Amino acid sequence: MSRKALLLSFCSIISTVSWADVKSVDEASVNEIQEQSLAAVASKTNNTATPSFSEKALVERYILDELKATRHDLQDLERRLTIEITDRELNVADKSLSYAEQTVNFFFYVIAGVASLVALFGWKSLHEIRVNTTKKANTQIKMIAESYEEKFQRLEKELRRKTLRIADNHIEIEKINEIHNLWLRAQKSQTPEQKMSAYDAILKIRPGDLEALTSKADAAMEMKEFHWALSICNRVLDMDDKNQDAFYQRACAYACLGVEDQAISDLEKAIEGRSALRELAAEEDDFENLRGNDKFDALLTSSDA
Repeated sequence: MSRKALLLSFCSIISTVSWADVKSVDEASVNEIQEQSLAAVASKTNNTATPSFSEKALVERYILDELKATRHDLQDLERRLTIEITDRELNVADKSLSYAEQTVNFFFYVIAGVASLVALFGWKSLHEIRVNTTKKANTQIKMIAESYEEKFQRLEKELRRKTLRIADNHIEIEKINEIHNLWLRAQKSQTPEQKMSAYDAILKIRPGDLEALTSKADAAMEMKEFHWALSICNRVLDMDDKNQDAFYQRACAYACLGVEDQAISDLEKAIEGRSALRELAAEEDDFENLRGNDKFDALLTSSDA
């Protein structure tokens, strides 16, 4: 029995060594072969009685032959597995090559189709499309540029107009300030000549100023220049035929010159436009010649009635 155990151990060692040499052998096949070998050895050992010396030699020879056969079987199995793996790798490579060929053919057909379309429509048509697209884009850009240029021109004109207006307003403000100073100087003047000088300066800055003209006529009346005052009042009434101050100053001038009817007529027109002039006329020294005149007195007392 000890020999049988040794034989089994020896078979196991040989199988292990063979399995280490053949890395790619299928494990199930090797186990199956080992089981068959062990079963054969066990069956032969069980069927024989205690062998003699000659039979022991035959048994050892038999075991060695079986081991050799097992080794050849394992080598054949390794060879078959190597061939099968190689065939599979070749099959995979063949499929990959076929797929690559199909892909290349597909892209070739696509390129051929595009080339056919280009040939069908013509390269000239594509060139015309490109040219027309470029022209249209340039036209749109030109239109946009012209519209913005027009807007900028309008904006520039508006800015210039506003700039000129601001400059004019600045000049006008300076004139107004200067005229205001001249009015203050005229009010502070002690003599009519000084007032006349201030009014002339105002009319030099702003010709046709009706208020300055009527004030100048009043200064002329103070200077006893009645004809001059009358001329100034006529000038004012030529520009404004409803100016109450001009009518009042001309009535004063006519009264001083002795033209009573014209003086009363102008005073009536002045009072119709401004009733406050009635009280001023009642205290006016220039109307001294008219006092006692029925029309003049009736004109001054008509408000009381």
